[in-house]
Amino acid sequence: MELRASIDDFIDMLRVERQYSPETIRAYAADLRAFEQWARTRDVDDTRSLDLECFRDWLWQQSKDGLAQATLARRSATARSWSTWLQREGMTEADSAARLRSPKTKRHLPKVVAQQAMTELLDRMHEHAASGDPIAVRDVAIVELLYAAGLRVSELCGLDLDDIDLDRLTARVTGKGSKQRVVPFGVPAHAAIVDYVRDARPVLLARSAVPSDHSAVFFGARGRRLGSRSAYAVISRALSTVPAAGGQGPHTLRHSAATHLLDGGADLRAVQEMLGHASLGTTQIYTHVSTERLRESYRLAHPRA
Repeated sequence: MELRASIDDFIDMLRVERQYSPETIRAYAADLRAFEQWARTRDVDDTRSLDLECFRDWLWQQSKDGLAQATLARRSATARSWSTWLQREGMTEADSAARLRSPKTKRHLPKVVAQQAMTELLDRMHEHAASGDPIAVRDVAIVELLYAAGLRVSELCGLDLDDIDLDRLTARVTGKGSKQRVVPFGVPAHAAIVDYVRDARPVLLARSAVPSDHSAVFFGARGRRLGSRSAYAVISRALSTVPAAGGQGPHTLRHSAATHLLDGGADLRAVQEMLGHASLGTTQIYTHVSTERLRESYRLAHPRA
């Protein structure tokens, strides 16, 4: 079968059968399109022509091109998943990429914002929102909710009004694999959401020149449902004012929320459930962050460190 057609069928399977998130599907598609483009330069355009050396040569070429180890590891995993599916569907005689090894990746600790710095950032944002600017009011609600609930940016952008329970201070979010979970948020986030929904959301919604998705919680400046890129810009702009904030994307707030919860004595499995991690091992990285922060504080403060 032609490579392009088999890739299209594989991506459709991920979307329909496995119900992967749009972000995950885009990553799979990008990796396999890159492989297809490279394979054609080697006169490989049919699934029957695939073999282990073909996949190895592809990864080796990308390594020489300077791709990050994490990217190479992801592309290796993508190739193995696709290859297994090809054999199962009878498009290849063997699972050619089964023995394809991923390069070992260096595991970096997540960047987090210190609790005091986070408080100061939110105080500044609240002062700015006091002017009544609907964008400023919205941005406060976004940052408060992301930090309070440890949400992924896609989960925040996908929120509908019916997902927010202001009485119970909870939000129902749809995470990876279309799995839903209910997460709590605090009183400051509650107040920010109430202010936004009452005062700013109607103003933003009225700016839409075309029929908009009235069910959405957050809207962009033109009155349409807030997208991930716009949300990223909001967070990046906010965190750029924080000295030594580390990362400046929405995941920095998620990392910070998880780390501060564990610093405060939260149970690891409770944090896992709140973040929507399938594996406890993914959540455990934040215990390393907490330990490293304790070690650094000790080194700076203890006279015999």
